[in-house]
Amino acid sequence: LYYRTLGEGPLLVCCNGVGVSTFFWKYLADHFAPTHRVVLWDYRGHGRSALPSDPDHADLTVERNAADLATVLREVGPDEAPVLLGHSMGCQVILEHACRGGAARALIPMFGTYGRPLDTFFDWQGSRPTFGLVRRLARLSGRSGQRLVRPLFANPLAFSVARRVGLVNRFAASRQDMEMYLDHLNQMDQRVFLRMVELMADHDLEQDLPRLQVPTLVVAGEHDLFTPLHRSRRMAELIPGAEIEVLRQGSHAAIIEQPHTINRRVERFLRERVP
Repeated sequence: LYYRTLGEGPLLVCCNGVGVSTFFWKYLADHFAPTHRVVLWDYRGHGRSALPSDPDHADLTVERNAADLATVLREVGPDEAPVLLGHSMGCQVILEHACRGGAARALIPMFGTYGRPLDTFFDWQGSRPTFGLVRRLARLSGRSGQRLVRPLFANPLAFSVARRVGLVNRFAASRQDMEMYLDHLNQMDQRVFLRMVELMADHDLEQDLPRLQVPTLVVAGEHDLFTPLHRSRRMAELIPGAEIEVLRQGSHAAIIEQPHTINRRVERFLRERVP
């Protein structure tokens, strides 16, 4: 597992979404590094972490990612409870860690849900069956399937299409930031991506959230197509005492679209709720 730390001070640990590496946290990390120790790390088969030996059958569950998070925490701060931040699938990872008794001073899930994300993807009932079809085709095509998918990410029109259909905010998203994401998807083994999505699809913590006793700030996007706003609101309702911040016109990528707003809100939450 690859990880790196920035700065010194209270511990902030950032957990990525599936298919994403540590670059999505750059604005938050740069902002908090002067006053905090910020930890960025990669899941198995992502970024600079090692590729599993058998990606099609590897243990890439949310539970495994949470166990890997615990490993990173033992390395960087064995005696310090961290503030855990998660983006997209990273929300499931930090919630899994906390619900299973892992140390956490506070939780900040951003633009993600607490379980079964494919059930509400695009708020469309066909999302899960469609992914199942893609998964079966990928298994049949093996490595050759990756050669078919990669041109989609490397296509210079990919960013323009994402803006037009609303996957990102057309006025706020940076081409440079999104091209880093598309390049990472293009470079990674697509079997890891599909396997991880397949396994996180049935992960669900709805029954566990009411037992959490950790200060929590839920950050949501008004126009998030991947995680509809009602899922974020439901998460905040389920966690006792949780706060919610809804970013106006924010998409699933609002972490790089509205970083200054997010940083100020996180600062206030830490100051008021996390001594």
